[in-house]
Amino acid sequence: MVGEAVRRVGLVPNPETRRVTELAARAARCLEAGGAEVVLRDDDARTVGLERLGVAPEQFVGMCDVVVSLGGDGTMLHAIGAAYEHGVPVLGVNAGHLGYLTEVDGSEIEVAMQRLLAGDFSVMERMVLHLTASVGGADMTCDALNELTLEKVDPGRTARLDVAINGRPFTTYAADGVIVATPTGSTAYSFSARGPIVSPSHRCMLLTPVSPHMLFDRSLVLGPSEQLRFEVAGNQAVHLTTDGRKVVILHRGDSVSCTAGERSARIVSFEARDFHQILKAKFGLSDR
Repeated sequence: MVGEAVRRVGLVPNPETRRVTELAARAARCLEAGGAEVVLRDDDARTVGLERLGVAPEQFVGMCDVVVSLGGDGTMLHAIGAAYEHGVPVLGVNAGHLGYLTEVDGSEIEVAMQRLLAGDFSVMERMVLHLTASVGGADMTCDALNELTLEKVDPGRTARLDVAINGRPFTTYAADGVIVATPTGSTAYSFSARGPIVSPSHRCMLLTPVSPHMLFDRSLVLGPSEQLRFEVAGNQAVHLTTDGRKVVILHRGDSVSCTAGERSARIVSFEARDFHQILKAKFGLSDR
């Protein structure tokens, strides 16, 4: 999808990154010089010294044509989580190490802001997970761009999770936990658990056990229209985490269901990104 010229831009800074205050000021100057309105959530605005641009958190995303994330992949996930419900595209400006999700380096921020103002960008769509957790008889829903994880609370015990696929029992995992990842999330926690790397152009779900205590220890690749359901089968409680954020603790009988979200997350891109070359650079792979 091709972008349009933007007139109101939201900034989401990572306050723990040293460069962010400078980057936020540079982005705001450039955007305002081009006639755009710049907004930040009140607390973020105070953190980076741009109090005059602060707005109430509940109003922030709905006001924006584009959201700009200033940080690394973690900040980008946070910004996408905030923008997803409103369908607002997010541009990632990298203020740390090389990231998979960020589009430009902080040194290029003025050029990036000028391209936003001119509408000189495209919007990529990435699959997300939509999940429903039933905890103590009450349901809650949320979405994740990278992954959901169910991991044991007590490090000295093994979690037991009954798994059903498309409404039919599959098996019981005895493991430290399980990860369900999107293609975007295949290079994150799922990869560290020896899951496969999948191009983000795909739409699928990756089910990978974490330190399984069973013979079946392989990842499963499922279609986006399929449904996974996990039910806590043992006395070991598990943490439900989405994109690195702990959501709730589940106990025996509690469950989580997930499938692909009905809509995609939207990410700003300036050039055709070569995922495989980014992967090569990230892991320092040689040509031969």
